[in-house]
Amino acid sequence: MRRLAPDPGPTSVGDQLDAYRPWDDPPADRPRVALNFATTLDGRATIDGRSGPIGSATDTAMLVGLRQRFDAVMIGAGTMRVERYDRIIRDPEKRARREANGLPGDPLMVIVGSLDLPWDAGLFTDGGGKVVLFTAAEGDPPATATPVEVVRASDGRVDLAGALRNLRAEHDVRALLCEGGPRLHSQLQAGGVADELFLTIAPKLVGAGATILEGALPEVAELELLWLLQEGPELFARYRRR
Repeated sequence: MRRLAPDPGPTSVGDQLDAYRPWDDPPADRPRVALNFATTLDGRATIDGRSGPIGSATDTAMLVGLRQRFDAVMIGAGTMRVERYDRIIRDPEKRARREANGLPGDPLMVIVGSLDLPWDAGLFTDGGGKVVLFTAAEGDPPATATPVEVVRASDGRVDLAGALRNLRAEHDVRALLCEGGPRLHSQLQAGGVADELFLTIAPKLVGAGATILEGALPEVAELELLWLLQEGPELFARYRRR
């Protein structure tokens, strides 16, 4: 892997992330929010409905590395249905490294959307960590090995700004990594609460499927490039919202 900007030279995923501490100096009333996406050259966020086939093993290493740097990981219910998440940090050594950095061993898992979820997926059956579900749906989730806390929206829709305030006040979440999907990404950008974007650009063309943003923004979001890395034909960019 090479760093193209700033300061060109050799690097690695570990070298880039070792000094990254998103939990330092969060906003007073919400977590610092970073989004992580992989995209094809034509801006698609999925291949045959899934994000996994876009990136390489290096993209997976970046994703796993980022998960080790945040208090919580957020996804939409649709992403959970498609990707069927397992325990976020399965490796005990990686959980120990999180704890050495003052983070909980398991990131808090945050899901936004309906109760129509794959309750037999490893995230719910493993028993490690905890899940917080922000939903406007009625009813209760089934019994699961992993504890699930339901936060019910009172006006028929989940207010993401309110959800972020809840996570900061009730769960001390200082830094949150959002892994999509595209609609959730758009809502966070539209609300002005997406602070950073990690974007893997894969050398692939699809021609169909969802893009990394699904929904109009109230204004153009201006981003600043913090780093650009290259591994073979794949690019890894980190942006900060101006």
